[in-house]
Amino acid sequence: MSVEATAQAPESSDLGGRGRPKFLAIDFFCGAGGTTRGLLDAGGYVIAGVDKETTCRRTYVENNRNHLLDGALPAFLERDIFERTEDYPSGQRSELVEELDVLIGNARRSHPGVPLLFAVCAPCQPFTTLSRRTMSPERLAKREKDRNLLQCAADLIERYRPELVLSENVAGIRDPRYGGIWDGFATELSRIGYATGTRLICVSAFGIAQYRKRSILIGARADVVASTTIDESDGRIVVPDRDDASPAKSVAEVIGHLPKLGAGEVHAEVPNHRTRSLSALNIERMKFARPGETNRYMADTASGDLSLECHRRVNARLAQRCFNDVYTRMSADRPSPTITTKCHSISNGRFGHYDMDQLRGISLREAAALQSFPDDYVFHPVERIEPIARMIGNAVPPKLAQFFAGYLVRLIAGAARS
Repeated sequence: MSVEATAQAPESSDLGGRGRPKFLAIDFFCGAGGTTRGLLDAGGYVIAGVDKETTCRRTYVENNRNHLLDGALPAFLERDIFERTEDYPSGQRSELVEELDVLIGNARRSHPGVPLLFAVCAPCQPFTTLSRRTMSPERLAKREKDRNLLQCAADLIERYRPELVLSENVAGIRDPRYGGIWDGFATELSRIGYATGTRLICVSAFGIAQYRKRSILIGARADVVASTTIDESDGRIVVPDRDDASPAKSVAEVIGHLPKLGAGEVHAEVPNHRTRSLSALNIERMKFARPGETNRYMADTASGDLSLECHRRVNARLAQRCFNDVYTRMSADRPSPTITTKCHSISNGRFGHYDMDQLRGISLREAAALQSFPDDYVFHPVERIEPIARMIGNAVPPKLAQFFAGYLVRLIAGAARS
């Protein structure tokens, strides 16, 4: 079965009428709610989000009221999903299971026949390339433990037997140096009775104005999945690599409508339209940075050589130019680079605004838009930059979650029709 034959976006009629959702959902590691917003937009009813980060609670709850059934807010379960042990006293697995038993049990009884979806988008930091030498022993220990999050999630999947599973993570999670965690998660799901499929995709192929490579894993219980969605060559679910109904978008298309700002300014009416302040030297650099070009410009400007001394030393030692994207601007007519937790800082990547009349990095609102959050999605606390940038950079793009939730629903809808 070809990918092209299955990678159609859901029709609006697929998203359920008023009242009855297409699926119920629990969003594990929900953060600020990117996945949850996508699930809601796909016609789902989100029962709860699970995350141990207190700072995400207000943003998650206030932006994600359910559209269907009772219109309630999803519960925010502030829990650590690991078991409590003598070596790890902060684990809250028992408390979480008690809460989920009640919430899922009530939802299943109240809405029989509506499938349950578990979204499992674990924190990506354990699978990124930050040098181990730069981490404290405590941070290194936390990263090592966090690599077990998918196994913890698999245990919960085995307990509750949701019909559908959606997982997203960084491209690097597939790297063998992480011990086969991604393939191991798929193998564990297969063991407990799920058909699965995985694929490396770029979110720009799903109508999101950003080059962001992600690993996608989808699963459906083998007793409910349509056989026509299984690739006969390997027995796996076909995972689309694009949404043909969502054309590619450029940076200008997505953020060009937002009001102009200067560095360090805040817009009085547009929520989170706030930029980081810049030094006089960095403002001078931005005067000469042209959209889409490297930072080679800094070596020869009307104001002299504006290159960083540390960069000059590294370039000379390695006999090649490094750090080409810092202190540069995005292209207006292409997707943005990956929006990271440092997306507000021009010294951490190609995060300068494409408009040369605006001597600044992109705002938090613009970063959220490039992640496909709607403009009325308000991140809290609104007066802060760093915590909101972390929420935005760590989020699953809502449009990506929306597409794959809709696709998963069709996998089992096809089985019901056959």
